[in-house]
Amino acid sequence: QVQLVESGGGLVQPGGSLRLSCAASGSIFSTYTMGWYRQAPGKQRELVARITSSGRSTNYSDSVKGRFTISRDNAENMVSLQMNSLKSEDTAVYYCNAHLHLLDYWGQGTQVTVSS
Repeated sequence: QVQLVESGGGLVQPGGSLRLSCAASGSIFSTYTMGWYRQAPGKQRELVARITSSGRSTNYSDSVKGRFTISRDNAENMVSLQMNSLKSEDTAVYYCNAHLHLLDYWGQGTQVTVSS
């Protein structure tokens, strides 16, 4: 099993930046593909960014490509999401995900609100 704890959310003005972090514990972190998802009110949860277990490959949703960067530190059991040029439509609860074969683990989520 993997336990995930997100941090770093908050209120930011349009055009601003935030960095989300996810601390993992409980299993071999370096074997999991890690991802960030988000869910806005009234909408389905969607993939924002994903990074392979080695960190060598990443993919992003079209809506955040060029603005967000996912990274991981397998020595520290951490995955991060650097969010730049934030827009109001980025407002959502952001969830950290750990995926391995048929297993998925989720954090409790952290709120990101982009508003002036």
